[in-house]
Amino acid sequence: MSWPLASLLVVALAVGLGFVWYERSHPPAKVLSLVAALAALATVGRIAFAAFPNVKPTTDIALLAGYTLGPAPGFAVGAVAALVSNFFFGQGPWTPWQMAAWGLTGVAGALLAAAAGRNLGRVPLAAACALAGLVFGAIMDLFTLLQTGTPSVGRYLAISATSVPFNVAHATGNLVFCLVAGPSFVRTLDRCRRRFEVRWVAVGAATAVALACVLAAPARAPASALGDGVAYLRGAQNADGGFGAAAGQPSSQLYTGWAVLGLRGAGSDPQSVRRGGRSPIDYMREHAGAITDLGSIERSALALEAVGLSPTSFAGRDLIGALMARRSGDGSFGGTVNLTVFAVLAAAPVHQPGLDASARWIERQQNSDGGFGFAPGATSDIDDTGGALEALTAAGLRGDAAEQRAVRFLEANQNGDGGFGQQPGESSNVQSAAWAVQGLVAAGVDPASASRGGRDAIGYIESLVERNGSIRYSSGTAQTPVWVTSQALDALARAPLPLGFVPTVAHSGSTSAAQAAAAATARTKARQRAAARRRARRRHTTTEGASAAGVPDAPFTVAPSTRSAARVHGSGGLTWLFVGIGLALVAAFAAWRILRRRRPRLPVPPAPAPFAAPPAGDELRPGPG
Repeated sequence: MSWPLASLLVVALAVGLGFVWYERSHPPAKVLSLVAALAALATVGRIAFAAFPNVKPTTDIALLAGYTLGPAPGFAVGAVAALVSNFFFGQGPWTPWQMAAWGLTGVAGALLAAAAGRNLGRVPLAAACALAGLVFGAIMDLFTLLQTGTPSVGRYLAISATSVPFNVAHATGNLVFCLVAGPSFVRTLDRCRRRFEVRWVAVGAATAVALACVLAAPARAPASALGDGVAYLRGAQNADGGFGAAAGQPSSQLYTGWAVLGLRGAGSDPQSVRRGGRSPIDYMREHAGAITDLGSIERSALALEAVGLSPTSFAGRDLIGALMARRSGDGSFGGTVNLTVFAVLAAAPVHQPGLDASARWIERQQNSDGGFGFAPGATSDIDDTGGALEALTAAGLRGDAAEQRAVRFLEANQNGDGGFGQQPGESSNVQSAAWAVQGLVAAGVDPASASRGGRDAIGYIESLVERNGSIRYSSGTAQTPVWVTSQALDALARAPLPLGFVPTVAHSGSTSAAQAAAAATARTKARQRAAARRRARRRHTTTEGASAAGVPDAPFTVAPSTRSAARVHGSGGLTWLFVGIGLALVAAFAAWRILRRRRPRLPVPPAPAPFAAPPAGDELRPGPG
């Protein structure tokens, strides 16, 4: 058997085993669709840059897919992109090699995430993509060696020397692509990954019959909603002390942390809620090894603070220290509004210094409509806007212009049934309504003053209480009842996050606390009068009906973030031209970043005086899992 045939069979076998590995991981339909979309993007990106030798975004997309989604999806994205794009460039013995090389790039991205975490900055990510381009070139040099005669070290080095311009062009292109779009690409994929980690509870036939009976029964009295919700959570606790998505489902840190916050917000002591002698805090302590990503650190710290425990010393770990170690130079966490919001909420109760910079960073991400999105530049949504109001209040920035615009955004996007959808115009759901309520309360606004047709968010939540005490996600679905009920309890108790924390606001010495409280009360009454006038105008101009309830989709956009089938010889001058252009772009980007950091910041005006808010509760849904 010849070297070319033997090497082709080995590589083809390796690629085949890779696809078997991916299939045996049983990826859900949402992950399959995302992998298909990323493979298509990588394919189109390679074809779109066909005129530029070896300058392709395919390597970046494969590596960042593995970095965010894991090794199996990363492998699939890279391998499929190579196979499909070669229908345009031409199939041949190089195809399995390219599939293997780009598939390994995806696996390498997952190894990078495991070694360094998923919070690498722009430059380290770009350096990793550039290195991946060089490794890809080395693998394709090996293909050339095995296809052109007897292999030897000397011949491989000679082939590699002739490939230097192409490999440098590939690495430079990867560097530029990642510098321009890498972090936003990772944030988008990370948000999708967090959504996919949430498991919805399947409803069997018997359960469906029970639900039909529940829907036919009269609703519970609103006064019993808090007590019924606490009773449901107590009954849903597992023998290990933790909570799953629903009664009988396996426990996880995600649902357990939220259950702690829901119980505490409703006035119950989570440490006294025990099954088999174990409390939710016992579960969190025994499974502290799972508290690794930024979102889980923030949620766990909030839960511990809610029950009076210190997050700086829990199961031998300093969660606040681990959290602050991930803060960027601009004050943000993870580059997203969502994670920065919860970092502020988690660190405020321990009076962590430097939170003002993070709160000001959140303020700068406010959109023109007054709302906040998941990440900078993202479309405003109810959940993140409510959470941002809680964070700004916790950081002592209550009453400023950003808060007032955010309150107006929430009031303007309330649905006719009194609830809120995750995005403006979407059908109402309980979790978004809960975030809106908590945000309004944090801002000193009575949620009952925000209503449509006489219906407010509290009434909307109470209307979805089940006979077993759980609270439905919406009128159309009852997914993840432990999670939904937990967040709803904090809203029903009018308890914003962080629970039990009363923020202090710095103000001028000429303004007394009594004057500050009076000013805050005046602002609240003014908002209530304005809301009453708006409701009166609406009654005369339009008839509003309840929105059709359903499960809001989680739309995502994938931002754009290589080698040809055969080498292009005789175009070294053109290649070096593009290399020079790429290096110039990198230098220009570096200069822009340096100048931006040196730009003087405008002085921050003093914040208004504090307003005593009701006792406070965790992170945004879908938020950090």
